[in-house]
Amino acid sequence: MTKKALRRIGRVASLAAVILWTIPAAGQHGTQGAEWRSYHGDNGGTQYSPLDQINKDNVKDLQIAWRWKGDNFGSTPEMKNETTPLYVDGVLYATAGNRRAVVAIDAGSGETLWMWKMDEGERWQRSPRKQHRGVAYWTDGSGDNRIVVVTSGFHLVALEAETGRPIPTFGTNGVVDLMKNLRPGVDPVGNIGSSSPAMISNGVVVVGPAQRVGYRPPTKENVPGWVRGYDVRTGKLLWTFHTIPEVGEEGYETWEDDSASYTGNVGIWPPMAADDELGYVYLPIEAPTGDYYGGHRHGDNLFSSTLVAVDVKTGKKIWHQQLVRHDIWDRDIPTAPILMDVTVDGTPRKIVVQLTKMAYAFVYDRVTGEPIWPIEDTPVPPSDVPGERAAATQPFPTRPAPFDRQGVTVDDLIDFTPALKQEALEIVKSYRLSELYTPPSLAAAPDGTKGTLSLPGVRGGANWEHAAIDAETGILYVGTNTELTNLALGSDPKVSNMRYIVTSIQAPTVQGLSLIKPPYGRITAIDMNTGEHLWVQANGDTPDEIRNHPALKGVDLPRTGSNSRAGIVVTKTLVLAGEGWGGQPFFRAYDKQTGEIVATFELPSVQTGIPMTYMHEGKQYIVMSVGSPAHPAELVALSLPE
Repeated sequence: MTKKALRRIGRVASLAAVILWTIPAAGQHGTQGAEWRSYHGDNGGTQYSPLDQINKDNVKDLQIAWRWKGDNFGSTPEMKNETTPLYVDGVLYATAGNRRAVVAIDAGSGETLWMWKMDEGERWQRSPRKQHRGVAYWTDGSGDNRIVVVTSGFHLVALEAETGRPIPTFGTNGVVDLMKNLRPGVDPVGNIGSSSPAMISNGVVVVGPAQRVGYRPPTKENVPGWVRGYDVRTGKLLWTFHTIPEVGEEGYETWEDDSASYTGNVGIWPPMAADDELGYVYLPIEAPTGDYYGGHRHGDNLFSSTLVAVDVKTGKKIWHQQLVRHDIWDRDIPTAPILMDVTVDGTPRKIVVQLTKMAYAFVYDRVTGEPIWPIEDTPVPPSDVPGERAAATQPFPTRPAPFDRQGVTVDDLIDFTPALKQEALEIVKSYRLSELYTPPSLAAAPDGTKGTLSLPGVRGGANWEHAAIDAETGILYVGTNTELTNLALGSDPKVSNMRYIVTSIQAPTVQGLSLIKPPYGRITAIDMNTGEHLWVQANGDTPDEIRNHPALKGVDLPRTGSNSRAGIVVTKTLVLAGEGWGGQPFFRAYDKQTGEIVATFELPSVQTGIPMTYMHEGKQYIVMSVGSPAHPAELVALSLPE
């Protein structure tokens, strides 16, 4: 077949995809046709494409088709770009650089077509969230095609997809100021921004804010992360959902001593999901100020660390499920919810799956919010930190089983050699071991300990790298990182007016080796029809710093995986994943049913963004962001040889 004929086929496929996109479709089905129009492929967060030109038989032949370097789109070179491009009608759309430029790139050649960025002055300089994950796309099907972005300085901007010019009828000359209509009090500049694309569903742009990180907040006061819906055509504010309730609203009583009036955060820093047919948007809400001490906000603190379904047209709450009460572990919700259609006990179910830093998948009926499998309210350990009052119970899913380790016991300690195990046993005598919800402790506790060793660590479990599903079989694939954290608190009036802040999250090591056994990164496959785990595969080989360690000379080591989380995309025939930040620059294809590695490809640098795939002019491409401290960020496109 000639190249001209292949291009003709590609144009027909793109036209078909545009037609399909205008027909309401449940998000759980994955991408429509050849395109990739939402951050996770579709509004259901699936990371699934039915394309299969790249398959088990030929994936070993992948090669670099083009590279796009974005190292000059900001004041300094960007080393870690977390963007995942969208693909629409022959063009990729992405964010680049610490000024959050929006770029349009030819999908076949990597040529830059246009670039837009905004001069935001002090708002950009003080922005707490310069790093970003991409843009949103909307079309009315008749030629009005828009790219929507939330800037570093917290403006909502609508651009013409064809030219990159701001749309004058949206907001004020294409711009809506998101600093307006927030709770008065704390200066929002420097305290609120955005790290993930907005969600667009049924003509409404839903914006969830990301805020100042709560490890060591300077004050117990902060801006609340209210979620807002805007008209996609005009930029008009349609509704506001108060993630921290106001007086008289549901949940206000769960913020004792009027703490709802000054506590902040409780925003949304990962992407959201939407069921376009139901008209629901699902909000994965984060923890309150601060991350590890809740003595200034007693109570369960609704709607923090809560999955909430709201009506996308009105913002009215449909249902909610709080996953962590009175969060003092930074175990806020880190991923977009995932919408799936499965069959449970012979009955078709529309479900929403929420992955967590705790390594649990909470599974609910996405219409009613009822658990698919029982979730048990279980007593958890109290806190002995002065002024703290931990929740007495927490919800524990009975199915699926955890997809990573929870809690730390002596059985989890490194045991490559008897000497290393003995050294580890001596080290942990100075710390508290833990269950899943053992609270943080003082860095200088009365019992002589120096903090609480915690698994999963503060970065998960699961995190923003999300997961992917097979829309045809109902199997979920999630990458996780098994990284130990030390939760240690102390006072420092020069840093914060909070009674306690975290003094360290760094866990001790054994001669530079992790205190715990491998694997340190993994991919787990879970059948969401049954809740059963199918397979686990270490994410990466044994790193050289472990293999060549003097204490391990002559030791037969297992495949440990990297200290990283895989970014995954699933196609009709393959699971495709890079090792992720902290790992090695390898991209692998796995058998969907067994986890067997089918092929390994070396990238120019480490994967930093979640991969996506599309068909352009008859050719399937896989594109992802790569970079490292020694390698400025770039987009890399892989394809098969001509």
